Amino acid sequence: MLELFTHIFHLDFDWLFANYNTSIYVILFLVIFVETGLVAMPFLPGDSLLFTAGLFARTGHLDLSYVLILLFIAAVLGDNTNYWIGRTIGLRVFHLKLKGKPIVKQEYLDKTHGFYEKYGTKAIIMARFVPFVRTFAPFAAGVAEMNYKKFLSFDVLGGSLWIGLLTLAGYLLGEVEFIRKHIDLVCLGIIFISVVPVILGVLKGRKEAA
Repeated sequence: MLELFTHIFHLDFDWLFANYNTSIYVILFLVIFVETGLVAMPFLPGDSLLFTAGLFARTGHLDLSYVLILLFIAAVLGDNTNYWIGRTIGLRVFHLKLKGKPIVKQEYLDKTHGFYEKYGTKAIIMARFVPFVRTFAPFAAGVAEMNYKKFLSFDVLGGSLWIGLLTLAGYLLGEVEFIRKHIDLVCLGIIFISVVPVILGVLKGRKEAA
């Protein structure tokens, strides 16, 4: 299991294909579901995974239609699971500890609340494109008892945009030779771009606190 997670984090699709063949669809589904559905797992490589999946769909290793449909379902189910965890368990989850350390950091929820205050209900859509925030946004919506119908409508729209844009970006750019030959660098670039809003938010917070 540890070996599998290692290859997932390194986006080693060649190894995944060699060892899991068509079961790779299940692995992709679970990664997206867990990243969006479990508040304690915000560090999985969602954005870069989607882009790489699209690129491998371009090469014929994956079926683009299957990828888009399955990962959209995973993203929506994950967010809804997270929403109901927040609504049912609420802030008690922050008292859970593993080896003496909290499973979930309060600072992540604080950042997500700030995101909501700045963007309102649009945060449900926008959070999809921000690492960590996208994991905590549905949880925060549940804790705040946001109207479920409203949450669901924004969530479906945000999920379709997130899955569609990043996966199709990988698929369409898969023709570019540089990207095919330097997929590791491209994924690092995607990760960097994804965390820029988080970095800017931290810097802004420290500046205001000074």
